[in-house]
Amino acid sequence: MREDRMSLRMKILGVGCAVLAAAVASFMLVLSYDSACAAPASPPVGTTLMKAITHPCYGSHEILGFEDVAIPTPADDEVLVRVRAVSINPLDWHYMQGTPYVVRLSSGLGAPSSRRLGVDFAGTVEAVGSNVVDVRPGDEVFGGRNGALAEYLTVRADRVVELKPANVTFEEAAAVTVAATTALQALRDAGNLKAGQRVLINGASGGVGTFAVQIAKAHGAHVTGVSSTRNLELVRSLGADRVIDYTAEDFTADSERWDLIIDNVGNHPLRAYRRVLSPEGVVVMVGGPKDGLWLGPLTRVARAAVYSRFVPQTFAPFLSELNREDLIVLRDLMASGVVRSVIDRRFTLPETPAAIEYLERGRTRGKNVIMVGTNP
Repeated sequence: MREDRMSLRMKILGVGCAVLAAAVASFMLVLSYDSACAAPASPPVGTTLMKAITHPCYGSHEILGFEDVAIPTPADDEVLVRVRAVSINPLDWHYMQGTPYVVRLSSGLGAPSSRRLGVDFAGTVEAVGSNVVDVRPGDEVFGGRNGALAEYLTVRADRVVELKPANVTFEEAAAVTVAATTALQALRDAGNLKAGQRVLINGASGGVGTFAVQIAKAHGAHVTGVSSTRNLELVRSLGADRVIDYTAEDFTADSERWDLIIDNVGNHPLRAYRRVLSPEGVVVMVGGPKDGLWLGPLTRVARAAVYSRFVPQTFAPFLSELNREDLIVLRDLMASGVVRSVIDRRFTLPETPAAIEYLERGRTRGKNVIMVGTNP
């Protein structure tokens, strides 16, 4: 009788494991499935049209379309912006590819739930909703909004949009939102940056890195920037007190100790970072290799969170969140000349696929900008 009960339990356990395995396999299959590219829908007759970049399915830059779509109408709490410039971020690449697959839980299973692409923008207010009082037509603004790669967009006036400083061009303003917000929050919030600390920026010549060097200096830090040979002078010009050429020197073998490391690259083992951290130092994991279709850089972030529980230093996982308050902080830093955008290349809106292809190579100095309108 006892053996019969044990046998029954083992059978139930076996069935349960089989059901769980089948559920996991089904979930993985659904998450990784790519639908065929659907043809664009024709706008209703009589609709006022604009040009926009679209991605009807997941894939490389080759699937991007340049389509006629309806100009949006602002709701009572929204503003209509004529877009003048947009900048490209790795975020756009991830949503275009639908990788790592975990992003599809928010972007859509099988195909994108939204065909539009882009976030960072700068432009001129064309119209405002009836409840909007702080922004007027003609105002020059910048911010973040999904679907920014278009001639027009609407954004809620109380969300991520703010007046552009007069001393900053549309191109420079468009380069700010995602990258500079990431740098600010990584240093200030995740890294708990204090004046006088020694800070190292790994990947100091990229979009986040160029802003991180400047923001860290603005907070009174002693900054070391790590980049390739060709970008050393750029990083130095942004205010870095010391620059390290990663092609000639491994900073994780350095005798110096840093209080805070902003890691935009993820090209060293966690234990190597610990060797060059002060006893209570912090590593903020901002970026990492694109390897791994399922979790991608999130695998390294999760590993860092676990590792941090067994060592005195902190390895902080990090995801930025766009908000208007930090956009105002960045606006003021730009207006005062403390922070500036570094622009690598400029493309037109139809050239967006080429811009994203260039981004994929990982050689961008600062940001790449899409010119949607003609600057004054």
